[in-house]
Amino acid sequence: MNPSAAFEIPGRILCGTVVTPDFALSVADYSREFAMEVVEEGRVAADLARSWGAPAQVARPFALLRGRGAKGGFSRLIEGAAVADYRPLRSFGWAAFELTVKDAFALHARIDQAAFRVLGAPKLVPGFDTFIPFQVEGRAGEVLYLNTVLKPDMAGLELPAAQAEVDHMFIAVLAAEDRAAAVRFHVQELGFAEGETWTIPYSMINNSFGLRPDFLTAMTMTRTGRMPASEVDQYPPEAVERPKATGELPPGNALVTFAVDSLEAVRAEFIEPPARREGALYGGRRVATVRGAASELIELVEL
Repeated sequence: MNPSAAFEIPGRILCGTVVTPDFALSVADYSREFAMEVVEEGRVAADLARSWGAPAQVARPFALLRGRGAKGGFSRLIEGAAVADYRPLRSFGWAAFELTVKDAFALHARIDQAAFRVLGAPKLVPGFDTFIPFQVEGRAGEVLYLNTVLKPDMAGLELPAAQAEVDHMFIAVLAAEDRAAAVRFHVQELGFAEGETWTIPYSMINNSFGLRPDFLTAMTMTRTGRMPASEVDQYPPEAVERPKATGELPPGNALVTFAVDSLEAVRAEFIEPPARREGALYGGRRVATVRGAASELIELVEL
């Protein structure tokens, strides 16, 4: 029996993929700083690269990692070209991956900032008393929100407690030019439900764009039942399209893999027709990728 079977339910985030120009160093960072183990490694197959719309990604090394003691979910690192114009939290697409961790304060105290630069120290967020977050930027320009859950319930959403020191990704943060259109895509084309919308002074966005501290950002959650899926943020007019190397995945936070009950129920157009794929993440199941309204790449694994 697949040990992740209880974890893998429709709507769950199965993996967050990061594209890094310093592949070996990034793998070492995740292994050392996050106590993650390499579950699988190899090179990207040509048909998988095509399914992402990224044919130049073929034959690049990848590593699939999971926190020691975690019951499910992966982080995937893939080698890609350095993109000189890329700046984290400045462009549309996947902006950050949110992972559940056992102790945000302890992790913050010991993390090597040469590997993961701290963007925000652990603290309670005004209006949210359910978790303690802090934020880091990895050497690939990927942004990770590392959250310790204090209470399992937030506005009808169920937040997961960590089993591993750094456990699975449970929210994908999306930067959108048109928040309503991005949410509509996830609801109408993919089958997620629209959750609550908050308007808050979002320090990560305000700091990134040099906005005043009280500048307000609207953010909408998508969900499946009580399980969160994506946080869709309305980015300011200064945001740009994500620069990337020709034929490759976007740099940094590149792609998110969700579990779905059936690919037949997905209304969005697939980049390539669904295909069965082997490996620890795919498990011989049908897989296909779509591009969302904010240019985000969404990989879907049929359960």
